[in-house]
Amino acid sequence: MPIRKDVLSVGEVYHVFSRSIAGYRIFTGERDCKRMLLTLKYYRLTESGIKFSRFLNYKDQYKQRNDERLVDVIAYCLMPTHIHLILRQLKDEGISTYMRKVLNSYARYFNTKYNRKGPLYEGRFRHVLVESNEQLYHLTRYIHLNPVTAQLAEMPEQWEASSYNEFILNYNNSEKVCTYDDLLDIDKEAYREFVMSRREYQRELAEIKHLIIE
Repeated sequence: MPIRKDVLSVGEVYHVFSRSIAGYRIFTGERDCKRMLLTLKYYRLTESGIKFSRFLNYKDQYKQRNDERLVDVIAYCLMPTHIHLILRQLKDEGISTYMRKVLNSYARYFNTKYNRKGPLYEGRFRHVLVESNEQLYHLTRYIHLNPVTAQLAEMPEQWEASSYNEFILNYNNSEKVCTYDDLLDIDKEAYREFVMSRREYQRELAEIKHLIIE
């Protein structure tokens, strides 16, 4: 396995992107998306203390320890052929370890379910450092608008496989994948207006052009 030449730093935030091999559709329906979201939640921890199969059965009762996380998931969007994540690294090698576990776990699930063999992803994940909270704010808008830009949904809230509804609705802590309160001061209505102001002009987000990975 090739060694990454760059080192991701503890405390920093990154836009992380992984694409399927040859544009293969890796999320074919609601069940696949829900499986990936549970995978994103489960593997945040350095040691879960419970097997993933048991977590799937008791996810509503299972409480995760915030102090032992590899990463914070700040935002996400699952697209049919790729994944956008915004992650904050909390431990050395946290993002690399997290992504390896997440992608490998989902590949095993997908290949078993669809009687498929071979790699699922196009090489290693890619990433870009997010250098300011202002950039982070714009980047969340960019990934939440991805399904609208791709004409998969008319409105971002219609795409349930993204964190947009976590940002604009009142979710219970047990329902959330994301942790961003100490980075982003989100007023739900103001954020909705912020996102919708660029609904028709997604590709003109010059503020974060260098952060966009496709």
